[in-house]
Amino acid sequence: MKLTFLGTGDAAGVPLFGCDCDTCMQARRGMGMRRACSAVIRFGSSSILIDAGRGDLAELFDQYNFDRILLTHYHADHVLGLFHIRWGSRDSAIAVHGPADEQGCADLLKHAGILDFSSCMQPFESRSFEDISITPLPLNHSKPTLGYFFDYDGKRLAYLTDTLELPAATESFLLENRPDLLVIDSCFPPDCEHKRNHNDLDDALNIHRRITPGETWLTHIGHGLDSFWQQQGIELPDHVFVAADGDEINL
Repeated sequence: MKLTFLGTGDAAGVPLFGCDCDTCMQARRGMGMRRACSAVIRFGSSSILIDAGRGDLAELFDQYNFDRILLTHYHADHVLGLFHIRWGSRDSAIAVHGPADEQGCADLLKHAGILDFSSCMQPFESRSFEDISITPLPLNHSKPTLGYFFDYDGKRLAYLTDTLELPAATESFLLENRPDLLVIDSCFPPDCEHKRNHNDLDDALNIHRRITPGETWLTHIGHGLDSFWQQQGIELPDHVFVAADGDEINL
């Protein structure tokens, strides 16, 4: 099983529009850019896209040939790419699985085109696709949101964004089914007074300490946290890493 980070940024991304700080200027030169938070899981001959906020989704399909799409939730920065590809030409529909959310995003569910939203994921109800087991885990966010726990060939991966801390039931599940790899939302700098709907760095590290996975990778990183790291530096605990767009992890 291989995880590739296709995007590791928050809704604003890096570089931040209108900002000329060192972090953003470097990103404009191609160093440290963060696109819409998303990833691809590859196993055997199959691949699953997690979230679809990138505007170049058609090109990503050409590269990875996704078998299906998992959505964590229906905020725009996680589904924008679907608005373009839904009107494409294809012999079979593209299965898109996500939480039950009648509001969805704009008219995406009402006018789905070649996308098939008919099979929602329910919290803690495991499903198997192409020999991989996927368990949806509820998260704390402003819309119905799911993280996903993947179990394939004896390896376990938990992908948990967007969330502020973890619901008790989700944390209990992870303690009973400790992942080899934990991917966790870390949007804001430490001690952030104005955080909402997302972890700050302290929250993410506390989750790592409680769950004790094999490795933890931080994603959904905002401009403020990148700037904090550049200005002040930080030493992360052992087995904790900052994800960047394009990073690949083999399990």
